[in-house]
Amino acid sequence: MGKTILTIIGVVLAIWVAMSVVGAIISMLKLFFFIGFVAVLVVLAVTLISKSKSRL
Repeated sequence: MGKTILTIIGVVLAIWVAMSVVGAIISMLKLFFFIGFVAVLVVLAVTLISKSKSRL
């Protein structure tokens, strides 16, 4: 009986840890996407400003 309960608890714990890891990876990817998006906006802004300054 005790072995069955410990097995069930182990399976539940393994599923919980797996879901936590998946959530952390998704969160990290969203953060990297946001940082990349901001970097693209900065590059575009700097490019537009430098092109407008060179024409003057």
